[in-house]
Amino acid sequence: MNLKKAIICKGVEDFRVNTDIIKTHRPQAGDVAIFQVLEIGKHNAVQSVNGNNSYIYPGDYVMLAFGTRYATGQFEGYVPDGYLEEYQLLGKGGAIGQLASMNYKLKSKGSTNFSIVGYAVDENNEVINTRYLNYQPQRLTSKRKGKVILSLGSSMDSGKTTTAAYLSRGLSLGGDKVAYIKLTGTVYARDRSYVRDTGATMAIDFSTLGFPSTYLCSTNELIVLFKRLLVMVEEIDPDYIIVEIADGLLQRETSRLIQSKGFMKYVSGVFFSAGDSMSAMCGIDMLEKMDINIIALSGLFTGSPLLEREVKENTHYPVLNLVGLEDPRVGELVRKRLSGVNGKRSHKAKNSKVLSKV
Repeated sequence: MNLKKAIICKGVEDFRVNTDIIKTHRPQAGDVAIFQVLEIGKHNAVQSVNGNNSYIYPGDYVMLAFGTRYATGQFEGYVPDGYLEEYQLLGKGGAIGQLASMNYKLKSKGSTNFSIVGYAVDENNEVINTRYLNYQPQRLTSKRKGKVILSLGSSMDSGKTTTAAYLSRGLSLGGDKVAYIKLTGTVYARDRSYVRDTGATMAIDFSTLGFPSTYLCSTNELIVLFKRLLVMVEEIDPDYIIVEIADGLLQRETSRLIQSKGFMKYVSGVFFSAGDSMSAMCGIDMLEKMDINIIALSGLFTGSPLLEREVKENTHYPVLNLVGLEDPRVGELVRKRLSGVNGKRSHKAKNSKVLSKV
């Protein structure tokens, strides 16, 4: 069998294929199985273990992992309760499941569909699960100096990753060491590669620890995942740790995390990305009500001078486009916004000298 392997299954090496349990085993998120391509739709490739596209064709055999997906611009999907005649590829990184809905823009292409061949099992005939596969837990150090900055957004494709990437570049050019963590989403290593190439010394995400997706994870699971990823980036002793949380403020996991004291106690401030001026203002209102320290605003709206002007006329927060984010002096702005006015956090941007330079 010429087997193609998606990146989420990178840690799966020694296995055999059990074809006898395909109708009796109830899959769990992270369970690994071998599938055969039935029909090509939106996804004509999977991201392989080396990060490159591995193109797939009807009849090909592919190793994938069961997962969920929440993507307003693409697919909504879930781990099925049992055996199905067909399964849908939910993301290029290798998450597969049962499609529930799709954005209207994808209707003409449809989904890429598979049939299951068998589950990947270990020497004890247990189904292999990617979550925390081969992971050796370590404890957080009490000497951590890196400040955690969240990259939040109004929605999917509002500019969160680009903001994180260019902020990483600006901080790095200014002499700070930056680590990047993408905490939630669906497996696809492009974002972490992008931020690493833009300036972060280290870039990892939830799939580094084998999660095909974080959709429907409990808040406690996500906090444990965050702490374990935090241990990993501590190896480089970063000055800043930029943590991106997928989708928008109303999305299930995002909403629960930013309302969790157990998570937010690690966070020093937020860069908020928005797609337009109205979503920027609504996001500000939500974050202020939760007493979350907003460092600056950025995102897709800054690509339009008119939208950028609307936001600036209606808020006192710093607004940074890509040029401002990658400016080496952005670190000065971040430090002042984190320390606040007179040593206290402030919702108002009174550091006008820094802002005028950036």
